[in-house]
Amino acid sequence: MFDLSLEVLRVVEDAAIASARTMGMGDPGASDHAAVESMRRSLDTIPIDGTIVIGEGERDQAPMLYIGERVGAAPEPGDGERMKVDIAVDPLEGTNLCCTGGAGAITVLAAAESGGLLHAPDCYMEKIIVGPAAKGAVDLDAPVRQNLKSIARRLQRGVDDLVVVVLDRPRHQQLIADIRGAGARIRLISDGDLSAGIAAAVAGTGVHAVMGSGGAPEGVLTAAALRCLNGEILGRLVVKDDEQKERMQAMGIRDPNRIYATQDLAPGKTLVFAACGVTDGNLLRGARFTGDGAHTQSVVMNSTPSRVRFIETTHLENRPDVKVRFR
Repeated sequence: MFDLSLEVLRVVEDAAIASARTMGMGDPGASDHAAVESMRRSLDTIPIDGTIVIGEGERDQAPMLYIGERVGAAPEPGDGERMKVDIAVDPLEGTNLCCTGGAGAITVLAAAESGGLLHAPDCYMEKIIVGPAAKGAVDLDAPVRQNLKSIARRLQRGVDDLVVVVLDRPRHQQLIADIRGAGARIRLISDGDLSAGIAAAVAGTGVHAVMGSGGAPEGVLTAAALRCLNGEILGRLVVKDDEQKERMQAMGIRDPNRIYATQDLAPGKTLVFAACGVTDGNLLRGARFTGDGAHTQSVVMNSTPSRVRFIETTHLENRPDVKVRFR
């Protein structure tokens, strides 16, 4: 039986290995290019009729994995009709983290049946992300203090026990002040709010919420993961100017002030999400290289059946004296 989750696992693993070989070299373009090329190459070996709905951008700006690009292995005689799949990718979330050796870079892919992922515009999105225990307790329009009290109440702890992840950006100056004023602790990150959002829904990561504005495409990818983890994201698009508003309307977005829930961002019935660590982070270990091969740690999730797998893989070198070690 065809298992798409195992196929997308291979895609993110290959991309993580390719980009990890550029880690710390100080060239973000090279890191991103390595991940994109690897991911595109791997996608073209899967027997699907795939369409990129969230990718590297529009065709003119992105020669590969552009929005609307068709991916999948060439049909063979007698194959029959291929599964139609919408695909959202972030070939290397945390490009700057990879090129500097910083923590938390990952490769990411989400897939669903046609229409199962929101075609989000390339703009900012105001977000609040929580795990299963705080699901339904937060409101994007509520004061920060109120949301933190609600989260703390659901988690049966004090506000001063909470850790909130916020992107370290000038636009978040007031948000940071409000969180500190409420008594919660903050973990400022330079990049990677997608991996932080996933961590908020996984027990034991030490992350209780993510707040602030980040990329809308990353919001859709986060929602796909949270559908599998029973977490919650609330998001609202941030409209920069009239040109961007017109662009959103052309994409079918009629109400730019709408608050999107998790189900709105990733409405698919058969969601698959996969991520692989490039550098060490809260959620996943980064790729490692030894004389026997490359070692990766990934997470693969399905909404139906509901399943989350953390997978460690050794990609063995093609040598007669290669050894597999118990880790």
